[in-house]
Amino acid sequence: MAGTPGPSPAVQQQAPPPLPDPQSPRESVSPPPPDGPLGDVEEEIRALHQALYELGCAVLDAHGPQKSAGGGPPKPLVPTKVNQVVAHLGRIEDIAEHINVLVPIQILDDVDNSRNPTTVTRDRIERAATENQFMHGKISAIEDYRSELLDALQEHFPEAAAAATTSQ
Repeated sequence: MAGTPGPSPAVQQQAPPPLPDPQSPRESVSPPPPDGPLGDVEEEIRALHQALYELGCAVLDAHGPQKSAGGGPPKPLVPTKVNQVVAHLGRIEDIAEHINVLVPIQILDDVDNSRNPTTVTRDRIERAATENQFMHGKISAIEDYRSELLDALQEHFPEAAAAATTSQ
């Protein structure tokens, strides 16, 4: 097989990117952030997330072997990364002054308690569906009672039943 040439570079094609799993609850591409201050906050939070990640990497690198191209001491990245995190937090605070959105305290408690947003959403949807079914049962019972009452009025008090049906 030593004399067998491989495929030419023109024939080799890169495989298309894999398709997202249809069972996955996540989209393959994040939607664009909304316009206005909420979009600005979202973008700034993403930048803060990246800055925190870089800070963590810088802290880990600071404890590893120190190498410098110039032979001198390496430039400390941790203070720079901390300053970037502080700057992002300051920008978020500045943007927050222009936003008038009330967040329920229960949502903040869920975030503080590290609850999974998917689980919280599923639990709230299930609770809303249960309450909806309960209210539907109450409304149905009241309509049945009203119908029975009108039938009884019609049978025993026809004049009152006529007045009750015309007042609807």
